[in-house]
Order: sequence, then C-alpha cells, then structure tokens
Amino acid sequence: MSSQVRLRLLPSARCLFDQPVQVKVEGLRSRQVVTMRARSTDEKGVVFSSSATYRADGSGKIDLLRDPSLSGSYVGVEPMGLLWSLKADALHKYFFKNNALHPHVVKFSVHEEDREDRMLAEVTNERLLIGNGVSRVPVKGRNFQGVLFTPPGDGPFPAVLDLSTFASEKRASLLSNKGFVVLAVPVYSDHPDNVKQTNLDHFKEAVDFLQQQPKVGSKGVGIISRSKGADIALSLAAFVPGIEAVVWINGCSSIVGVPVYYKNRQILSTLPFDFNKVIRTESGASIIRYGLEDAVTEKNKGSLVPIEQAKGHFLFIASGDDLNWDSKAYMDEMAERLKHHRKENFETVCYPEAGHLLEPPYGPYCPSALHGLIRFPVLWGGEPRAHAAAEVHMWKKMQDFLRTHLKCDAAQNKARL
Repeated sequence: MSSQVRLRLLPSARCLFDQPVQVKVEGLRSRQVVTMRARSTDEKGVVFSSSATYRADGSGKIDLLRDPSLSGSYVGVEPMGLLWSLKADALHKYFFKNNALHPHVVKFSVHEEDREDRMLAEVTNERLLIGNGVSRVPVKGRNFQGVLFTPPGDGPFPAVLDLSTFASEKRASLLSNKGFVVLAVPVYSDHPDNVKQTNLDHFKEAVDFLQQQPKVGSKGVGIISRSKGADIALSLAAFVPGIEAVVWINGCSSIVGVPVYYKNRQILSTLPFDFNKVIRTESGASIIRYGLEDAVTEKNKGSLVPIEQAKGHFLFIASGDDLNWDSKAYMDEMAERLKHHRKENFETVCYPEAGHLLEPPYGPYCPSALHGLIRFPVLWGGEPRAHAAAEVHMWKKMQDFLRTHLKCDAAQNKARL
C-alpha cells in the first residue's frame, strides 16, 4: 500500500444505498495509469466485483465525476460505474441484498495497472438501507406478513404498500427514509408451487393495517409493485377502496400465475403461458418474453384487470428491452383502454434500453438470474449503462408521483394519535 496515495469517497464513506458518492484518488504520479476495483459480498455469500482503468491528470489525481474509464467493466465517464457494474464470476447471479438491517458494504481499491497484488490505497463504502431514526417492525396479520418501516418524527406521513414477488425489504426501507410509512409484503410467502389462488382479501387486510397506523396521514394508500406484484397492485386498485396511487413497474395488464379471488369468489382468471415459446440461449438462460398469450383476445379477457373502474392514479413504468415479458405493450394497452374510458388518471414512462429488473439506484445490474417462479435461469434484458440511468430517474419519478397523489391530512393524523 502506497503511503502517499489517497482514495476518498465524498461527501462520506458512509451513506444511504440510493445516494451517489464521488470517488477521488490523489497522490499518483503525473499521468499514471491505474486499475480501480470494487468488491462486495451479497447475503448468500456470493462475491461480486468490478474494475476499470483510469489515467491520472498532470497533478496525479483521478475524479470519477470527470475522468473516463479507458477499459474494464465499463468505459467512459460513469461516476457510479464501479457499483452498477459489479458482477459475480459465475453466470446468472442476482445480488441478494434484502435485509434492511445490514448495509451494502463495498471495498473500493486502487492498484498498479493490471496488478491486483499491488494495491496502492483502499476505502470501505458502507451503503445503508435504513436511515437514522427509521423503525423496522416485522408484522403478522391474520392473513399476511410483512415488515413495517416508519420514518422518525410525528408525521403525518403518506402510506405505501410495497408488493414484491418474494420477501425483500430493500425498496421499502429506502422509501421510508424519504418520509413514507411503508409496509413491505411479498406476493409469495409460501413456495409458489403450493399456491393455487391469490386472495385479494389478504392484501386488503394489509392495506387496512397501513391506514390504521398512527403516523399515517394520507387519505388513501399508495402501492409500489414490479413484475408479479404489479398485477396484484392493479387488482387492488380496481376492486379495493382506498387505493389512491399505484406505481406499476414492468408488469402485465392481466393476471399471471394463479387466479384471483375476492370475497370468496373468483374475480379474475389467468393468462396462459406457452413454454414452447421460450427461447433458449447459449448462455444457459432463456428468453421468456414471448411465452404469455395475447391478453386482449376474447378467450383471455377474463384475465384482464379492469383498471378502468379504479378511482386512484397510475404511474406505468415499462422497459423497452424487458425480456421477461412485453411490459411496454401491456403499458400501451392499459393507456389506450383508460383513454377509451375517458380517464386521465395515469402517466406513462418508458426506458427504451432498460431491462426487467428496475430497482433502487446504484445496485449491481443483473443481466440474468434464476427465475423464482419457473425455476430456470432467464435473461432480464437491458443495456447496463442505460439501465443504471433509468433506475436513477425512476427512483425520483416514483417519489414525486406518490407525494403528489398521497396528500396528508394533519387533522386526521392528530385524531389517530
């Protein structure tokens, strides 16, 4: 380790997961070429790493806000490139970071060019998922279980239900840092093979629980959802009172998987999936985008969620390169249907080069991984740089949308307290 070389993260080496840092190196030789590296281990013990080659300026300094990577995991000026380009040695690995109590720890280091054994400096970046004063409480209702995140202070705060396909706290905890009471609830708390129907009543119970929280001041509840969670979010908006705002990310306009029941009767059937239309690739991962049947045909109309009867607002977010399913087409179909019913309660956003797994920003981009429902590796799609930029834009867009449509009533909040 060189005593004169300094590697710094500004404004601090400790920050929230969704905050950018400025990576700077000082004390190098004039025009010296070095390799910058990042390394992190996920909750399953899988190591992810990235590297990029940089040339110092005349005064021996490198600033990732200004300087381009010449080669490596990415090229060009990418201030957070070492983070989003982290990947495992093995194929089809998703970076598991789901428990909010444990920070995302990344080791940044500077090495002599192409000499991993000659480290010049290093620093550890602690990227927190849960901010100061935010409370995390596991909750178990009669028919649902989840984790409740509540910001510090008296509020009133808007309430959001975070529907993830499988249990994950990351998005919910990060959103709570921004001043939302967020209840994270998975669609599947049991093995998917054991689930024969979705009971909307169970998710309504979660909505009711949220509305009863003492610090909640919004008139209704917002929902954030992606993939399988998105069609459940649409169903709640269509059938359950009190849903004021829905963020739908790369989902379907119909029900996928198992039929939906509400008040002891089936209200929506499922859109069939044809495994013969799955495309195998040389990497061992498959493209499943073309497997779902056409949602708007006569025989499948019973699976289409009647969002035109919803009272709340929608933010539809679709990726143009989603290889999981054609989310852009589903978004366009829903927008046209709402227009046909003279509805103006929606916004659409498309990221042409992003893939399926849009998440809070600055996590490792995932091109392919084992699919949790169909149990074989799939390609998620997306050009890495464009996907990372989409996540930054989407994260702010989502928060602005939720704040706009979840107005808080201080009087209502005081009455609860």
